[in-house]
Amino acid sequence: MMRRLWPILILTIVAISMVVHGSVAQQAEIKVVRIGTGPTGGSYFPIGGIIANLISSPPGSMACAAGGSCGVPGLIVSAISTEGSVENIVGLTASNLDMALVQADVAKLAYLGQGPFSDEAPHRKLRAIASLHPEAVHVVTRASSGIDSIAKLRGKRVSLGARRSGTRVTAGMVLEGYGLNADAVVPVYEGLSRSADMLADGEIDAFFMVGGYPMPAIQYAAEANSIRLLPVDGENADALLARFPFFSRTVIPADTYHGIAATSTLSVRANLVVDASMDENLVYAVTKALWLPENLQVLNRDLPENLRVGAKEAISGIAVPLHPGAARFYRDAGLPVDNVVSQ
Repeated sequence: MMRRLWPILILTIVAISMVVHGSVAQQAEIKVVRIGTGPTGGSYFPIGGIIANLISSPPGSMACAAGGSCGVPGLIVSAISTEGSVENIVGLTASNLDMALVQADVAKLAYLGQGPFSDEAPHRKLRAIASLHPEAVHVVTRASSGIDSIAKLRGKRVSLGARRSGTRVTAGMVLEGYGLNADAVVPVYEGLSRSADMLADGEIDAFFMVGGYPMPAIQYAAEANSIRLLPVDGENADALLARFPFFSRTVIPADTYHGIAATSTLSVRANLVVDASMDENLVYAVTKALWLPENLQVLNRDLPENLRVGAKEAISGIAVPLHPGAARFYRDAGLPVDNVVSQ
């Protein structure tokens, strides 16, 4: 009896050994990535969450062809809420984040060591994976405030965004374009949700926010209170466009926010960025996963139309050099990356 059982026992031991070995090998291939997004009331946090879900494919996930995950095998990505672009740059530099959503203007200033980064060494290791949706400059006030232009913000209590947000950087540029600066207003530094609450309570007169529309916190403010969006247009916008080429003209359509007419403003693209040290093959796989047709269907389903973007648009509006892994994917896809920002 034992002689007959020995071959079965040996095969069982070998099979268990193979399963254990395979499990250990699979475990060794797991890669955890943290993507910095933004405040929960803005556009970065939900978009970052969608991207994290699309490019992840934890061990044991159902295959893409079977209707399961179409991400990078073994990759687990978590979306981290932050104050925004400036904090995300700091997080990447300190290795507290592996990937981040960053406004193109902030990425450019960080790369050059200018603006809020002028006291630091230039962040020359920033690399882009993709340019994503345009982010509109929102300047929000109460409809009853009597403030109908940015020039009338002089002397008013204005939230310029959280201290380590991209909004704070862009708000400073826009104010300068109207002959103002942070000293010309009574500056407050709060995130979107807190700013909206302060406006409703009469604690501030206006607030800036840069992000893809519609922004949930502003939607809520428009429905709960009567608000106004201040335009960024005319000669002041012309001057800003001439000085800062990463800006573009845009219009926030009528009724994007309850009761608000179409509003002319400026926008800047959101860039998905990493450190130059990230493995080229991993970045290639992430970029490929991001633009898979199956994942684009999810993006088109879960995002408003104005926040959708494809691989062809992903190489426009990039503020820092492309990561070699991303550049390789776009070349393989037949896209003209040679004209994109280079080292």
